[in-house]
Amino acid sequence: MTSSVEQQVKVFQDRFSQVVDEVSKVIVGNGDVISNVLTCLLVRGHVLLEGIPGVGKTKLVQTLSDATDLGFSRIQFTPDLMPGDIIGSNVVRETDDGKKSFEFQRGPVFTNILLADEINRATPKTQSALLEAMQENSVSAGGSTHKLDQPFFVLATQNPIEMEGTYPLPEAQMDRFLFKLRLDFPEAADLLTIVERTTQQDDLTASHVLSKAEILEMRETARAVAVAQPVMQYAIALALATHPESSEGHDLAKRYVRFGSSPRGVQSLILGAKVNALLNDRFYVSVEDVKAVVMPALRHRVLINFEAEAEKVDSDHILEEIVRCVALPKT
Repeated sequence: MTSSVEQQVKVFQDRFSQVVDEVSKVIVGNGDVISNVLTCLLVRGHVLLEGIPGVGKTKLVQTLSDATDLGFSRIQFTPDLMPGDIIGSNVVRETDDGKKSFEFQRGPVFTNILLADEINRATPKTQSALLEAMQENSVSAGGSTHKLDQPFFVLATQNPIEMEGTYPLPEAQMDRFLFKLRLDFPEAADLLTIVERTTQQDDLTASHVLSKAEILEMRETARAVAVAQPVMQYAIALALATHPESSEGHDLAKRYVRFGSSPRGVQSLILGAKVNALLNDRFYVSVEDVKAVVMPALRHRVLINFEAEAEKVDSDHILEEIVRCVALPKT
């Protein structure tokens, strides 16, 4: 690498580490989850966080907002939430001289970091209000299109065990999340630290360590990372192996999968791998970088069938076997 590129990589790593360290002052454990959330922010993706109540899903998002100089909004999804509660609506304004006109009142989606808390508790109609914002970075209302400020980052949370009164996310919306991350129950040592931190007089908060301009600069650095065609072919082979109807489909996919990964899955693999490469002192993507992001990038894009559910085979297990079996690219 040239000195200029080396400097870019070093600056990227330093800023990345500062945010992870600052968030870790509040969030105990889950270092990989914190890194993956930040990765999505830096490659213009969105995150679906899954975990049982009390493991810190909401706190993680709030702390990331505190550590960055970005606007933050929270929407608590409930069955009676309407699309207008998210994107906003036209309201009648009356001037001093009595003239009336419609004016668009912006909703909470007009922010930088949007926490969609318990997203699967709202109806599909309301969930779909986020589709345009997540894909196009804009909102259409009243015949007009309103652009969202950059960066725009959606972090949605859902509880995997309490399914009564919920509406599972449609496949089209699941596919718009770059990563699906799982927050596990903390181990005994981490649980002790959590109790010590949260039962003291002082409430820990993160400080601003990254500005909006720095985030946008880091985005450009991440996008500039080179990817050789054999590595792209490897990512494509992984995605094709998840398709039961494909001649390249893995045996487990043909037995347990209804639908395999979409093209967005390949994009997620490459984008996540670019950040992983930078964190490992490289300005090019390797096969190992792709492997590192297979689970968060593809687990929600591999839809299992009834037989898999009956035999307790999940998408993670299928992906582990695919990674083990797919041939490495020839160099």
